[in-house]
Amino acid sequence: MKVFLTGGSGHLGSWTARELISQGLQVVNADQFPPNDADAADAPDLYVWRELDLTDVGQVAGAMAGCDAVIHLGAVPAPGRRPDDLLFRTNTGATFAVLYAASLLGVRRAMIASSISALGPAYAVTPLDYAYAPVDEAHPFLHQDPYGLSKEVDEHTAEMFVRRTGMTVLAYRFHWVARPGEAASAAARLVSDPAEMKHNLWGYVDVRDAARACRLGIESDVQGFEAFNIIAADTLASEPTADLIKRLCPQTKLRAEIEGCASAFSTEKAARLLDYVPQHTWRNEQAQPPNVEPTDAMQQ
Repeated sequence: MKVFLTGGSGHLGSWTARELISQGLQVVNADQFPPNDADAADAPDLYVWRELDLTDVGQVAGAMAGCDAVIHLGAVPAPGRRPDDLLFRTNTGATFAVLYAASLLGVRRAMIASSISALGPAYAVTPLDYAYAPVDEAHPFLHQDPYGLSKEVDEHTAEMFVRRTGMTVLAYRFHWVARPGEAASAAARLVSDPAEMKHNLWGYVDVRDAARACRLGIESDVQGFEAFNIIAADTLASEPTADLIKRLCPQTKLRAEIEGCASAFSTEKAARLLDYVPQHTWRNEQAQPPNVEPTDAMQQ
């Protein structure tokens, strides 16, 4: 299988490229930035980089020709990194262009990066609690920021192409994607003030699990449009999750029991349809200084 991977030089993208190559898949990395030299050198027969504008359908289609599946991770990964209007245009324009090119070329399977941030609390201007927990894929979009809005529009764009062409598009709602050791560092900081991350319900996902989920999506038998929470099995906190929610998130209704420090986000759907079961937890790792702040609920 030959995979068109956007943002393959980025945070999650580089790990996804390695995951795909480790399974013998060919990768076309479409990114405005060059890859790490090691990424490009490890498997020259399976990896190629294409520098292009992801919002340009012609450039995307030219690079995508001959590919069997798409993993679209390329985006402005959080608010505040570009002017609001540019962030929104870039994210939504790139998703439209990538899926449009795929439809023109007859590519039948794609996965796009959505975000837990689309649900609202992560970047809310007016403080906001999740409506309920465990948070599943039916939770309403309550965002107050252009980044969250761009991710909701991305999902609706995917749904349109599914209706129009019959292709399959999976939208992954990633939480903060942490490199090995980063989550342990974030967890250490939360001990003194767990309220620091109540807007994210103390969630995260290890980058290795996120990358494996990307591969599982393009290899799965799921058809049509589906959204999935891609999140770790536990939280970044040491206090029981239900206790934290009751104490710090009074508007969040507990719909089901959450045992111990288990995640406040449900990944049951991803387990059932994708065979996604998180394999990594910060509790087994040595802390390393994080390269990004864990308030970013989605990183490339």
